[in-house]
Formats: sequence, structure tokens, C-alpha cells
Amino acid sequence: MTESAAPAVAAWTLCAPMRPEAAALRRGLTGLDPGRRPALRRTGAGSRRARSVAAGRPTGTTPVAVAGIGGGLAPGLAPGDVVVATEVRTDPRAGQPGPEVVPMPSAALLAAALRRRGLRVHLGPVVTTTRLVDGATRARLAATGALVADLESAWLLAGCADRPTACVRVVADTATGPLYRPATLRRIRTALRVLPAVAAALAEWAAAAGSVQQVLLASPRSFCAGVERAIAVVEQALRRHGPPVYVRKQIVHNARVVADLRSRGAVFVDELDEVPDGALTIFSAHGVSPAVRQEAADRQLPVIDATCPLVTKVHAEARRFAGRGDTVLLIGHAGHEETEGTLGEAPERIRLVPDAAAAETVQVTDPSRLSYLVQTTLAVDEAAGVVDALRRRFPALTGPGSDDICYATTNRQRAITAVAERADVVLVVGSTNSSNSRRLVEVAERAGARAHLVDDVGGVDPRWLAGATTVGVTAGASAPPGLVDELVAALTALGAREVSEHTAAVEDVSFTLPKEVRQP
Repeated sequence: MTESAAPAVAAWTLCAPMRPEAAALRRGLTGLDPGRRPALRRTGAGSRRARSVAAGRPTGTTPVAVAGIGGGLAPGLAPGDVVVATEVRTDPRAGQPGPEVVPMPSAALLAAALRRRGLRVHLGPVVTTTRLVDGATRARLAATGALVADLESAWLLAGCADRPTACVRVVADTATGPLYRPATLRRIRTALRVLPAVAAALAEWAAAAGSVQQVLLASPRSFCAGVERAIAVVEQALRRHGPPVYVRKQIVHNARVVADLRSRGAVFVDELDEVPDGALTIFSAHGVSPAVRQEAADRQLPVIDATCPLVTKVHAEARRFAGRGDTVLLIGHAGHEETEGTLGEAPERIRLVPDAAAAETVQVTDPSRLSYLVQTTLAVDEAAGVVDALRRRFPALTGPGSDDICYATTNRQRAITAVAERADVVLVVGSTNSSNSRRLVEVAERAGARAHLVDDVGGVDPRWLAGATTVGVTAGASAPPGLVDELVAALTALGAREVSEHTAAVEDVSFTLPKEVRQP
């Protein structure tokens, strides 16, 4: 006589109020591994049934999600649009006290999984009411910032503070007309057709929520002194002179920073010919060539130089080495603004060496008069390998008196190396055009971790986190620390119970602002 297998315990719970919603969600769960299938509960519509379900929910820490259709409140929402709740709240005028606001910091991560499926996704509050809303009530709720109204979510998620939670509502009726009209049924069918894709994305979210237990923060991370200085230059210029202020190239390589400064009146241009005559112009942290400086002088543009002092040091070394008759081998990446500026200091004497392979083939006129410089944001081990290759070929090669790779780059790479050795996956916050951020990904991979570069939490694919119990987190020197805070909040909301920090160095470096924006 054999024992029957014990029934599988659901790894998470998915609540759907009505039968058509539950049926559509079930279609999206077809084919899932049994370990990833939820307990799909049809709760019934309305607050009374939702309260009953919540009261009978077993205790525990497994994820709970609510999905279904809802009434659009915000203008611009269309039938079939998906709203991922950043929080779920109750209508204060519902006539009965509701549960507290339920925040959902991992909403952006879930939204990423939905967008990957081609859906039109919005992030914002969902409000739970006691009856269907229309007319003036719909307008009143929209004025609170809520995107969608429903009848159950706040109640179904009440008491889930210790669990990963999610709420997704697909827009059925919209704010552009009355609720009760023949077209409403057609729009409900449109919304229901989206729910299978919602269920599949929720399964990815739940798999991540069931895995992550620990977050390891690398320190130092985020802004360095040069980046802080460059951003402060633009902010002070806007404060003193008012918008617009023109910035050649991105002031630092981060999309969020650039978008924020642009919203405050900074205008980012690729070349100086886009700057109007007489307009205040700022050079970015990455530096410019003498030719660019001369162009600005010829046009009599008022200029503030936000070049990082450590980049300025490399430019000075390039002039010194070239001035004594050396051929200068610049180890760096082609097309990067920093290397372009350094090459421009002595284009006839400086040659770019992008990698170890190039070091084996580069030709020089006089091997006895040879020096090298390094782009400040390279990976330390990458640059060392290129230098070693050059030294084998050119024993007389000389270098700068101190490392060109900046202290912030080195510190961040040391910190993430130690974190990556303990992490299953590493998330590096930074933009794709940030050289030092991309190097952090490479360093983490060489330390044995799977690593990904993300602009913010919305760039995290939940599938990366499935099966990962320990997640390492860092940020490039141009990434705002607030983006790391948002990511850690999302990982904590997924169930991480421990957030610890590995400190490789304590940074106390600061740089004086240029005299044009210095406080008197």
C-alpha cells in the first residue's frame, strides 16, 4: 500500500472578485510549474465579501495579489490599459471606515514585467469604494490622484503588511462617458482579454517575492564628489541666472539627473553651435578639448567649467607628456566624452588604446619616448591588463605619478567585488551611457555573480530574482542615491528580511565649486 502524495501548498494567493475575471486569470496560469501556481480565489464582488475573505485568510508571509477589472478615473486611460497600484486606499466618503493605506513599493518591478508583454501600463493609486462610481464621484476620486476605482482591493489586502502584495486592475469603463451605456459591455470584454497576460506577469513577480531574503548594499555607491560638484554647478547657475542655462553634452551620465535638471530649465546640447549667442554655457563633468574651449571663446560665450578635477588632472598630464615629446597612449573607450576631450589636448601625439588586444598591435615611432594615461572610469583590473601588455612590448613606458582611475571608481569596484562574491544576483543602478556603471556590472560578473544594469527599479526584470536569495545592490558614481533607496524598498517589499552593508572605504572628498557659482 502506497501513501498518496501530499497536496501541493500554493506559493502565493491570487484573488479575483468575479467569475469572468478568475477564468481569464486562470488561462494565463496554464502551463505553470506546480510550484509557481497560486491559490486562485474567486472572492465575490463588493466590500462585504472581500472582508469575509480577508478575515478567513491563513496567517503567513506568502505573497498575496489582487487582479481584475476596474473603473478608470484619470483622463487618458483607455479600455485595456493596466494600472499597477503603488498603493491601495479606501474612499474616505464611502460611509464606513476602511483599512489603512496599503503601500506597494515593488509596483514598478511588476510594471516592468507587464510592459515586456506589450501592455500599456500605468503606475498610481487604486481606490476602493463601496459602490460603482460615475459622474461627480468619479471626478472627486480622480482629483485625489487615484487612477482606478474598484470594490474589493483595499479589503482583500487589509492585514497584509508582513506579506509581499500586489494589485493590478485593467481599465474597463473610462472617465469619458457615463457608466451605464451599451459600449460598457464591449469595454469589459476588452479588459478581460488582458487578464491572462496580467496573471503571467504576476507569476513572475510572485516567484521573485518567494525568493529574495537578503539585500547586500555595496558602499561606497552613488554620487561621487565630481558628480555632486557638476550637478551643483548647474543648480547654482539656474538659481543665479535663471533658465535657460545651456549644457554641452549631459552634465553627468544619468537619465534621471538630466531629466530633473531639464525640468528646471537646463538645456542639453550636443555641440556649441546649438547654443544661442551670449547664452550661459556649462561644460560637463567629462571635460572638453581645447578646440571646444576655443570655439566658445571665439563666440564670446560665457562659460562655466564643471569638468571633474580628476579629469582635469588627466588633461594636464596629457599636455605635459606630449609637451616633452612623448607619444601618449590613452587607455580608454572610443567615443566616450572623457577620452574625446583628452585626445583633443594633443591629437597628433595621443593614440587611443581601448583594450589589451589593441595594446598588442599599437605602433609607435619612438618606443623610448612613450607614456600612458587612463580614462578615469575604467575597471581597475581591465586597465591593469592593458598596461601590462604595453609594458611587455615597451619596457621604457612611463605613467602618471598617481593613478588616473579616480578614487570613486576604485572604491565602488572594490565594494561590489566583495558583495558579488556573496550574492546570487547583483543590480547596478546607472544609465547605459555611464562608463563607470557598466564597469561595475563587468566587475561583478568577474567576481562570479549574475549582474544587470538598470536605470531604476522599473528596469528590474522579476525573472532575474527568481531563485536568488541574496541580491547585491550598488550604483554608479553618477546615479542618485534616491534610486537605490527605491530599489531597496522594492526588494524589501518582495520579502527581503535583512538589509546589510559592506563598506570598502569611507569617502570624505569634496571639490570646490568654480568661482562663477561659488557662494560669496
